[in-house]
Amino acid sequence: MSHRVTLLGRVDCHACDQAKADLDRICGELGVPWEVVDVDTDRELRAEYGDRVPVILVDGDEHGYWSVEEDRLRAALR
Repeated sequence: MSHRVTLLGRVDCHACDQAKADLDRICGELGVPWEVVDVDTDRELRAEYGDRVPVILVDGDEHGYWSVEEDRLRAALR
């Protein structure tokens, strides 16, 4: 099964930058595609997730927020 990871974040967010680095490394190692979506470009996303960024989605479902839990993410992507 192929997975898809989405990082919901915003510009000038240190935690989001760290999450990007973590996802780049982890998803790169596992060959899993991932993307970044800026919550501030969409009113609904900002209302839903804006207070918890970065938020990590796996296959469209919320997996975690504020930081990447590496072991948990790797398990979800296996």
